Amino acid sequence: MLSAGGLNSWRWTKRPWRHRTKMFIAMNRFKIASGKEAEFVAIWRDRETHLHEVPGFREFHLLQGPSNGEYTLFASHSTWDSKDAFEAWTHSEAFRKAHASAGGSKGLYLGPPQFEGFEVVL
Repeated sequence: MLSAGGLNSWRWTKRPWRHRTKMFIAMNRFKIASGKEAEFVAIWRDRETHLHEVPGFREFHLLQGPSNGEYTLFASHSTWDSKDAFEAWTHSEAFRKAHASAGGSKGLYLGPPQFEGFEVVL
């Protein structure tokens, strides 16, 4: 939390990051063809991810971003105990089951997803 210490001065009043454990955030960005957004969301909402079976998994969110007339930007956002836990999942049977039908929706995606991985530092 920030508090004002003067007109243009700010300082941290609490440091919640001091007690956080290490985490890894995995994100995939998707460009979804305009008009296909509801179909894309339904695919994610209705599929079995098997993430509840995976050690180190914390939470998942599907994020919808801006549209430009050609596509809408989405990002999958998952939080893990560590990069090792995430990488172990990518080599697991749960991962294979969750992605068994990937690529089956022609005309939905404008290119492959773009992966971004981040280790939490604060």
